[in-house]
Amino acid sequence: MVKRSTLLLIACLVWGCAGANILRIGLAAYPAYLSVLNLVLSAVVFAVFQRFIFGPLVKKHTGRITGYEAERHFFLKFFDLRSFAIMAVMMTGGIWLRASGVGPEVFIAVFYSGLGASLLLAGLLFGRNYYRLRSAC
Repeated sequence: MVKRSTLLLIACLVWGCAGANILRIGLAAYPAYLSVLNLVLSAVVFAVFQRFIFGPLVKKHTGRITGYEAERHFFLKFFDLRSFAIMAVMMTGGIWLRASGVGPEVFIAVFYSGLGASLLLAGLLFGRNYYRLRSAC
């Protein structure tokens, strides 16, 4: 059992590590495809995921966690079942995409860089919310 605030820290670490890893994969593939167009496309991927998926996800789960009345919770309650399912589908799809060779290397470079940066920012936002909650106590 962990404190409510620790759930935010766990979310920070999970999303931050996932984002850093995906960003690392994308950036490793980028040098051969570096162009203004690809950088713009990566920025668009980042913006779409941040605006429509990860930004709202951070707000939703921070609100849920800070709304808990009890102070201590099971450590996996940093997400709900639906979010774990989404995470599993994304991980499976990403692994399949790279292993199957269906996605060309330029796609991996552009898409993974934008997605990874958005995931990393989500992790950082969970971290910010953790420190805000800890400071308020």
